Amino acid sequence: MADPVLVERSGHVVTWTLNLPERRNPVSGAVVVDALVRLADAADADGSVRAVVLTGAGSAFSTGGDIAAMAAGDDGFGGPPHRQLDGYRRGIQRLTRALYGCEVPLIAAVNGPAVGAGCDLALLCDLRLAATDAFFAASFVRLGLVPGDGGAWLLPRAVGAARAAEMLLTGDRVDAATALDWGLVSRVLPPGELLAAAQELAARVAARPPHAVRMAKRLLREAQRQDLDSVLELSAALQAVAHHTDDHRAAVAAFARGER
Repeated sequence: MADPVLVERSGHVVTWTLNLPERRNPVSGAVVVDALVRLADAADADGSVRAVVLTGAGSAFSTGGDIAAMAAGDDGFGGPPHRQLDGYRRGIQRLTRALYGCEVPLIAAVNGPAVGAGCDLALLCDLRLAATDAFFAASFVRLGLVPGDGGAWLLPRAVGAARAAEMLLTGDRVDAATALDWGLVSRVLPPGELLAAAQELAARVAARPPHAVRMAKRLLREAQRQDLDSVLELSAALQAVAHHTDDHRAAVAAFARGER
């Protein structure tokens, strides 16, 4: 069996490519979940990894849950409700926690449809770029389902409550141009330019002091769930640490010399 996720590295930037193109890169199965969780853990542990690009092989970014497995009751989709509940906790929700908690900045290069859990996979990334022919769909209701992977928490934080409700309650597609207008992505590019643009953006992130980048990401995450006083306290603590890093001292010295 081919690797479910291909890994390439260029300097401090790593690219993960979902590699089940014949099935349009489902992410609900244990094989893919295990692979991405391992990669996220490895990136966190490797200080030389400073940014990750996530994309899909073939024509789709990810169409989310494996509908064939659902129909067959395989890969955690079968059994009584309490078994399926545990399947979600030990399955795709493990992926949600691993990627959301990953210290390394994640950049989604959405090269095609990002549907259901595939849409939520893109939302777990810190930055999102899309090809002109990509689209997003929180399409769970079309299958008589709800987002079991945390999408109802992720989506409003990306597009706001009203637009999240529209996407979740209709399951309708949002094309790349609309995604840009709604702030779901930061750039839309021709398909042939997408991956290079995402990797160039990742290289720009990777060029910054790595401790500061990881701490800035932590602050962005905490700011989503804590009040201002709590974030101010954490900001002071992390800033105190940042002042004692070699990267900070080098940057201040370069600034004093007139370098930028």
